[in-house]
Amino acid sequence: MGAFSIWHWLVVLGVVIILFGPSRLPSLGHNLGKAIRGFKDSMGEKDITPVDPQNDQRRS
Repeated sequence: MGAFSIWHWLVVLGVVIILFGPSRLPSLGHNLGKAIRGFKDSMGEKDITPVDPQNDQRRS
């Protein structure tokens, strides 16, 4: 089993067009792009607040 051929992708595209219709495809693509961008942004964020173990022990 290898990668899908062009015919597989054309069939999938045809089914998607039949199910959603050509008028809703741009909004679906836009929403999918926003979701992917949000996921990438959230994966790139790191918690950069330094934690001082000595101060943390004094509080408890």
